[in-house]
Amino acid sequence: MARTHSRPSSPEPSASLIKRIKISHPTLHVATATNETLAAFASEVLESSNVAKLHKFYLESQPFHYALVGKLFQDDLLKRVKDECLGELSFTEKETDIYKVNQTGDLASLNYLDSSQLSLLPNLLKLRDALYSPEFRAFLQSVTGCGPLSGFKQDMSVNSYTKGCHLLNHDDVIGTRRVSYILYMPLPNYQLWQRDWGGALELYPTKPGPDGLPEPECVPSKSVAPSWNQFIFFEVQPGRSFHSVEEVVVGSGGEDGRERLSISGWFHAAQEGEEGYEAPVDEIELKSSREQLTNTQTAFKSYQSSESPTDRPPLPDVELSEEDITFLSEFINPAYLQTRTMQSLASRFVEESSLELHSFLTNSIAEALEPRLRDLDAHDGLGPDRNGKVPPHCSGVDAKNPDIVSADDATWSHFATNGTPTTPLPLGGTLSVNGIIPPVPAASATPVVPNPPSAWTLKGPPHKWRYCTLLPPSASAPAVSITPISAHPNPSEILRKLQDELFPSQAFRAWLAIVSRLLPIRHFVEARRFRPGLDYTLATSEEKEARLDVVLGLTPEVKDDESDEHETHAQRGWRAAEWGGWECYMAPHNEEDDPAVYRAGTYKKSDVLGHNTTKVADHDSNGANDHSVNGTNGHSNGTNGHSVDGTNGVNDKANGHPGSNGSKHSSPIGSPAPVANEEGEEAAMEVDEAEEDSTLLTVQPGFNRLLLVLRDERVMRFVKYVSAAAEGSRWDVCAEYEVGVVQEEGDDE
Repeated sequence: MARTHSRPSSPEPSASLIKRIKISHPTLHVATATNETLAAFASEVLESSNVAKLHKFYLESQPFHYALVGKLFQDDLLKRVKDECLGELSFTEKETDIYKVNQTGDLASLNYLDSSQLSLLPNLLKLRDALYSPEFRAFLQSVTGCGPLSGFKQDMSVNSYTKGCHLLNHDDVIGTRRVSYILYMPLPNYQLWQRDWGGALELYPTKPGPDGLPEPECVPSKSVAPSWNQFIFFEVQPGRSFHSVEEVVVGSGGEDGRERLSISGWFHAAQEGEEGYEAPVDEIELKSSREQLTNTQTAFKSYQSSESPTDRPPLPDVELSEEDITFLSEFINPAYLQTRTMQSLASRFVEESSLELHSFLTNSIAEALEPRLRDLDAHDGLGPDRNGKVPPHCSGVDAKNPDIVSADDATWSHFATNGTPTTPLPLGGTLSVNGIIPPVPAASATPVVPNPPSAWTLKGPPHKWRYCTLLPPSASAPAVSITPISAHPNPSEILRKLQDELFPSQAFRAWLAIVSRLLPIRHFVEARRFRPGLDYTLATSEEKEARLDVVLGLTPEVKDDESDEHETHAQRGWRAAEWGGWECYMAPHNEEDDPAVYRAGTYKKSDVLGHNTTKVADHDSNGANDHSVNGTNGHSNGTNGHSVDGTNGVNDKANGHPGSNGSKHSSPIGSPAPVANEEGEEAAMEVDEAEEDSTLLTVQPGFNRLLLVLRDERVMRFVKYVSAAAEGSRWDVCAEYEVGVVQEEGDDE
């Protein structure tokens, strides 16, 4: 369902770093080394022989330079640090388009504590001072060749990844960051972290993008599972240091004690006044992943037209032709082709700038498609039988893609106590919790072979999006026409019909013109599959023009084995916002906001069910007059929507936006949605300026629902990462239209 609510500023680090104590005035602190500080490190870590080995490791590493120390600190110290983090620090759950994590504030805030308060965190302070000491910074410089690092600018926090937490692809490039690092403290510390628990650090190779700049491949080539006291670090490089953190699939609520706990942060370049400081360079050759999010372009296609003099662009006030109705009736519920219904929808869309239409496809197509999509997920290993585990990257796609590899059966070597590899690092090797996975020789490599060939392939780059799209039909394959569409046994081919025939058609263009009061000029259409535990899109926007987004949701509804097979449950899965996958629109980004959110604001989960709905009663009397439309302002009361079968539909209030025919289209802004309290009862969300979120419109995955949204320039849009907990893929057919305003002759320009 669609739900809108208002936006706060981008998230800031937690104000309360320490539990139950107040913060005093700051004290300037620069890390210095003492014998006690150096004694915090494990033996041999800082010795020159180990530095030389790690430097060689670093230079030979792929897909970009990184190094790994198997044991960085004395175990007793790290155990005490772990206890202080869990006992004295406050964690805040943070969620944006790119991550979900429980995080403390910046540990630089320790400088604001007085001596009595610092006495609660003596071991954490000792560890921080050791990390940013001159000796350890010199160690990092020698291994990486990164240049002088700051001892004054300290940037670190404690992160807890429990079930559902993740961090998607990015390159860490912000400001003066030079070296990124992670110190692992997975819990329980006495138990080896299993790879199928998730939480691995994934490293991505790059390839030249369309503009010639490097962009990440869709699939990581290295995976580093968490291990107690393990320290991994790499130089931050724009357009190269792409990495992500795999979703953690254990430790829900922390009840079983499993949690990917870590201290992570950055070493910054030497700051002004420090030795080695260099003034920043105005221009950099490569753009960061955050900057590349602003450079997205849609590959629009023009409409095909004939030589007929009657073949003119459709006008919003012209009824559908008999030919259009005949064609559209093969796909669309006839109720949405009736003149009164379309007029009602148009009035509502002019006022709201968004519609969600339920039961949009004909019953025959819908009834054929839903079970077949569910069966395809089960066949591809993406159904409920996974039991919430993260699937392989090759799941559900054409495994002949050379970027999709598996090293699960390779032999692992080990790290010595000081963390250096006992054997030289192969250029194609893969790091694991136990060491390096050497590459499988080409002659003996075992390819990943799916059962039948898949109709789907991966679309990236993953620092912008990753999901599956349909492969183009094989040129050698015989042309097959199956009528009716619902008779096709392959659900992928039914989606191809919607993608290639319905959405780009002149008939559907005419329908959109009537319903939106806008003229579609060019189009881009693709069927999309978002696999659980793998796929998403990050927040991007069109900077100069408005767009008409049309998305046909085809995600099968959740079924409960103990109930009637046709019954769905609103409080589990997609509708309960447990599995992600929602389509989200956010207000334009304030460039003064914290850039670490990667063009995303925070948002809270909301109950996505509408309470005030309007349905199309039947095919003869569609209830269009049930809607009261003002047309002079951009607001509607309640959460009215449209439905053919009585299913709830939602459409929330909006602000005005200049539209076609002198009418007033609006972009969604909305009011807070109700949320469930700790007792599970529904309560109104308290509106507080400090807690309001940036979301304008949120639409949960559903089956056979058409969403239309007029998206203003600079409004951001994304599909939230689909959790590994989901019992199947999120499916849709997504179209984006360049639109124009129809102006009658004689109107003032």
